[in-house]
Amino acid sequence: MINLATALQRSATCSPDKTAIICGDVELSYQEFNDISSKIASALIEQGVEKGDKVALSCFNIPYFPLVYFGILKAGACVVPLNVLLKSREIAYHLKDADAKFYFCFEGTSQLPMATEAIEAFKQVDSCKQLCILTADQTALEHQGFPTLSALIATAEPIAQAANTQSDDTAVILYTSGTTGLPKGAELTHSNMLTNALVSNDLMSATFDDVHIITLPLFHSFGQTVHMNAAVVSGATMVLVPQFTPDGVLSLIDKYKVTLFAGVPTMYIALLATQTEADISSLRLAISGGASLNHQVIKEFEQRFNVAILEGYGLSETSPVASFNYQHSRRPGSVGLPILGVEIQVVDLDGNPVAQGEKGEITIRGHNVMKGYLNRPEETEAAIRNGWFHTGDIGYFDEAGHLYIADRLKEMIIRGGFNVYPREIEETFMTHPDVAMVAVVGIPDEHYGEEIKAFVVLKPDAQIDSKQLQQWGQEQCAAYKYPRYVQVMDKLPMSATGKILKRELKSEHESKAD
Repeated sequence: MINLATALQRSATCSPDKTAIICGDVELSYQEFNDISSKIASALIEQGVEKGDKVALSCFNIPYFPLVYFGILKAGACVVPLNVLLKSREIAYHLKDADAKFYFCFEGTSQLPMATEAIEAFKQVDSCKQLCILTADQTALEHQGFPTLSALIATAEPIAQAANTQSDDTAVILYTSGTTGLPKGAELTHSNMLTNALVSNDLMSATFDDVHIITLPLFHSFGQTVHMNAAVVSGATMVLVPQFTPDGVLSLIDKYKVTLFAGVPTMYIALLATQTEADISSLRLAISGGASLNHQVIKEFEQRFNVAILEGYGLSETSPVASFNYQHSRRPGSVGLPILGVEIQVVDLDGNPVAQGEKGEITIRGHNVMKGYLNRPEETEAAIRNGWFHTGDIGYFDEAGHLYIADRLKEMIIRGGFNVYPREIEETFMTHPDVAMVAVVGIPDEHYGEEIKAFVVLKPDAQIDSKQLQQWGQEQCAAYKYPRYVQVMDKLPMSATGKILKRELKSEHESKAD
């Protein structure tokens, strides 16, 4: 069958000299992309990685990410992309939960020493048999006592063909969270990932001639499917951006005549704030997701840069795209129509469809819905009922069938396009010896959409203050997760049944802000 790995082989066969990847001074053709990923697959097999094994990957948007990602798929293994901001404790949890046999990690930077965190995590996980460090210096053969990718593939012969995987075999495990607060792995099949990439190309009218600029992190489903995989399937060119800066992105669009851009709302706000002289007339389409984009931002961006912004909706569990605004029929504030081959219903608490215009939970059925949560049959059964995935998001349809997002059943916070789960942060804070109780909520923020605030009750005689707690949280949690605000309280508001009333906490913050 055609899967993501064989799609790369096909693009390399059809257009071997076409530029596939651009990043800084590095340019790789599709033939080089295919050959290197085939060597990585061969090396993994030599190391004992078998079909269906899980292989974790922590990496910026640099050539290593697609090379290793497709190498893992070619070996018949499952890719487990990890957020590059995770700390060692969080990495160890993911490695254990996924039962990862092998782990690739970029060395990082002086500000973000990823390898240091990875090594500390790796040493805690006996089931993970090998750690390979991806180094900026491609001549290096070891890093802090661990082999580099150069060492790993030094004697490897490229495999001739990708492993024979089936459409329902798991290709990628994307970690998300839910009622437990602990991240859980959404198993996405080869069919899920390939079909969503194909549909994404259709939605963007994307072709061989397009140039994607990838500022969205590739460890996230949005950038992974809508940009990287979609580009590979069509044989298009990818310009990888390790770190988003508005002037830098606009300069790259000008230099490489980029045609497709996707971002989260904070990126569009930053791009509008620039005074660049860059010529971005090559850009024909921009896509926004991850959170709702303010109407005024859309209007100003389109007026200034003369390019349409189209919004869509999806989740990690839906590969991710579920609905999209087609350019000829878009409606402001809407996340569009269900994509081809996907059904969306808005239902009441009993699972019955509600009337047009009435709010309810958004449920999704189609080729994009995950296989399930890894090793969590009960949570899978709770999430997928009678074939319908229950998103936990509240929405409604207008008279023309366009979907609108109204609220969230879950208490998830979306900070700058990243999902943050309060329960996970609360459980971390509860490990502090001076903390008796904690509640984490999202508060409005002009730049990030939502910011994270922790309300903390201290144990008697505790000597720590809110600033020290905030600094401690920064040390324990990934940079996008830790609470920027910590407020110490004598007690938390509770219902008669002992449930913390987070709505009152949000009101408490608003009263303080006033």
